Amino acid sequence: MTQAPAKPRPAARQACLHLHILGSGSKGNCSLIEGPGGLIMIDDGFSRRETLSRMHELGLDENQVRALMLTHEHSDHIGGVAVWCRRFDGNLFASAGTAASRKAICDLLFQEFMPGDAFEVAGIRIETFPTSHDVVNPVGFRFSCGEDAIGFATDTGCLPPGALRLLRDARILALESNHDVPMLRTGDYPRALQDRIMSERGHLSNAQAAEAARELVTERTQELVAMHISQENNRPSLAVRSFAEALGATLDNELGSSATLARKAHPDLHIRAAGQNRPISVW
Repeated sequence: MTQAPAKPRPAARQACLHLHILGSGSKGNCSLIEGPGGLIMIDDGFSRRETLSRMHELGLDENQVRALMLTHEHSDHIGGVAVWCRRFDGNLFASAGTAASRKAICDLLFQEFMPGDAFEVAGIRIETFPTSHDVVNPVGFRFSCGEDAIGFATDTGCLPPGALRLLRDARILALESNHDVPMLRTGDYPRALQDRIMSERGHLSNAQAAEAARELVTERTQELVAMHISQENNRPSLAVRSFAEALGATLDNELGSSATLARKAHPDLHIRAAGQNRPISVW
């Protein structure tokens, strides 16, 4: 009896957006969205030299950056912005009150928006939503181009309804998975700082992020990236394992550095962790 040929695996949807994470963590944050019209930078907490070094490591051209957008004003997200802007003539975006709250960037000419506003930059539609953090007006983003979409949310103690709505069903989802609660509670941080991190205006834990992923990840989602992982109170493998267990994915190796959810009728879901020191590209 002749065996029927195996059905080809489903093809991924046409991707016109890519995510490049130069670093994600308490020592510096910077990511770039790549689209047909250039690059959009999200935050810049690194020195110019470090930002350029990491961009070049990923094959990115600084002359292609069309805009810089801030999620919020903490120093690990804006530390390199002022120096970067000395040689940058693209558009700057920040939510209302964000730039004015920090002396280092208050003189820069930002285009202000309110969380919930939407606009277009370099052919990419950008939808903003409020997050929950102990700053003036923190935001997350959904980037869309054609049928492709990237959801991006870090530095939030919870995910408000608007965030859940816009993060859901993205092809690439970059979601904070900051701390492991047992590690945080038994670690060296003072109790007041522990409470701040675990509060609704702090950071998402592995468990919170994994629970959210159950709702946010759909058959369209192909890449899930754990973001802003604490070097003191978490491990990349713990974040990956937490996502994998919540979504029924299988670890790719004993280290738990990545995981895959195999799908028969749709492209597979790949789970990985962004790091503080090693830039990565997510296609």
